Amino acid sequence: MKHLLIFLAKWKAVLMAFVKPLGIWGMGLVATVDAAAIPLPMDLIMAGYAWEDRQHFYLYAILAGLGSAVGALVPYFVGRAGGELILLRRVNRAKFDRVRAQFEKREFLALLIPSAMPPPWPWKIFLLGAGVFEMSIPQYMLAIFLGRTTRYLIEGLLTVMYGPQIIVIFGQLIHKHLILLLVVIGVVMAAMVWWAIRWQRRQKNEALT
Repeated sequence: MKHLLIFLAKWKAVLMAFVKPLGIWGMGLVATVDAAAIPLPMDLIMAGYAWEDRQHFYLYAILAGLGSAVGALVPYFVGRAGGELILLRRVNRAKFDRVRAQFEKREFLALLIPSAMPPPWPWKIFLLGAGVFEMSIPQYMLAIFLGRTTRYLIEGLLTVMYGPQIIVIFGQLIHKHLILLLVVIGVVMAAMVWWAIRWQRRQKNEALT
C-alpha cells in the first residue's frame, strides 16, 4: 500500500507540474488525453485540483467531463473504422455479444453507467463498442459527459469534505464492495434517465398546449 501511494503521488506530481500552467483548463486537457489514448490516474488528478481550489471543484469536474467526451471520439472512430477485431482481442465472444445486446436494448444507459464507473471498470471497451455498434455521436458524447462529470463531481466533493486521501480509501472500498457500488450507481443513473424522460415529455406537452 505504501509503495502504491508513493507511485501515485509521483505520477500526480509530474502531471500537475505539466498542466498547472494551464490553470483550470488543464483538467480538461488531461481528461481528453486519458479518454483518447493514454490511461492516467484521473481520480488523483481530480483530487489534486479540487483540494487546491475547493470553491471551484465543480468547474474542474465539468471540464473533465467535457474533455472526456471530446477525447473519447478517438476510440469511437477506431470502433467505426473496424474496431470489432480490436474489441474481440480484448474480450471473448460471449462478452462481446453481451456488450452488443446492451447497446441494442438501451445504448445510452449502456455507455452512461460505465462512464461513471471508476477503475478497474473496463471503460474503453464500451467506447470501442459504441463505435462498433454505431451509436449516434451526440448521444455518445452526452452519455460520456454526464457519466464522467457525475463521477468527478462525487470525487471532488469527497476531496473537499475529507481531503485527498479519501480517494485512495474510496478506491480500496470499490474493490471490496464493487457489487454494492454498481447497484447504487445504477439506481442514481436510472433516476437521472427517468427525470430526463419526464422533462422531455413535459416540454412536449407544453409545446402542444
